[in-house]
Amino acid sequence: MARRRVFDIVRSCLVATCAALLLAPATVTHAAEVTGAGSTFVYPVMAKWAATYYTKTGKTINYQAVGSGSGIQQVKSGSVTFGATDMPLRPEELQAAGLAQFPLVVGGVVPVVNLDGIGAGQVRLTGALLASIFQGKIINWNDAAIAQVNPGVAFPDQKIVVVHRSDRSGTTFNWTDYLSKVSSDWKSSVGSGTTVKWPAGVGANGNEGVSLYIRNVKGAIGYVELSYALQRKLPYTAMQNQAGSYVQPTRDSFSAAVASASWAPQQDFYQVVTNAPGANAWPIAGVVFVLMPRAGLASGSTKDALAFFRWALREGQTDAAVENYVALPPTLVEQVEAYWGQFLK
Repeated sequence: MARRRVFDIVRSCLVATCAALLLAPATVTHAAEVTGAGSTFVYPVMAKWAATYYTKTGKTINYQAVGSGSGIQQVKSGSVTFGATDMPLRPEELQAAGLAQFPLVVGGVVPVVNLDGIGAGQVRLTGALLASIFQGKIINWNDAAIAQVNPGVAFPDQKIVVVHRSDRSGTTFNWTDYLSKVSSDWKSSVGSGTTVKWPAGVGANGNEGVSLYIRNVKGAIGYVELSYALQRKLPYTAMQNQAGSYVQPTRDSFSAAVASASWAPQQDFYQVVTNAPGANAWPIAGVVFVLMPRAGLASGSTKDALAFFRWALREGQTDAAVENYVALPPTLVEQVEAYWGQFLK
């Protein structure tokens, strides 16, 4: 009964999406406990999966949403069973660290704003505009460059407050990778990574921290995974994609972005899908990757972790859809499971 009460408390926190919370009862013990850490981008669906999986199997998954950079560090040090990152590691880095890597789910990074009278999807932005805003070159919402792509939208004479991540973040990697692809000035002066030297703005920790900051500050703009925007009722913007179309962030536009990807298991599935081609593709889509020690280095919890991921990939699609993520296509799931057999025995 005590065990059930503890789980109920944790589950209620999950519904409130408490950042960096353990997704399982602290009092439960197993011979081989499954622990994970990393991406806040994946937290909403990971929380959903963990709760559903516990209900179905009685098995717990302890996951801390501490940012992709910290997740990478923790799995490299062996302090967790798996890491989750929105920035894939290159094969040579994985080999040096003794890690395997595979994709888990797809989501989207979205610009979000706090402007009076502006609703979701009403503002249009281009990659060039975003780069200029985050470089501090466009500083007011009624700037002519913003108005030009938003005919009929009445912007306030209000200072733009740029909000970015302060931690090492895979969401930041996808955001800055996109800006580097669409702006040569951004690429040469700022670049991409889980953390960069920001030219302008204020920092907040995690997708949750950015969401809260933007919700409380008029004139703010930042970037979060779509589920955070929807949960906090933050207006997201439409974006111009590589094809020149203005698209909304939806599961369909995320799927369109991933459709052009060519997965290579022999390269540990390394793939970045920002600025993807296609008329309907969302330009800042992101893939969440799982990092685990390769065969021979894995802990006793590896088998239990893979059982959870197999369930998530094959039976967790409904939960993923509810949280506005896109499940991997069946052919890719088969490739992932074959990869496990080779590298995660």
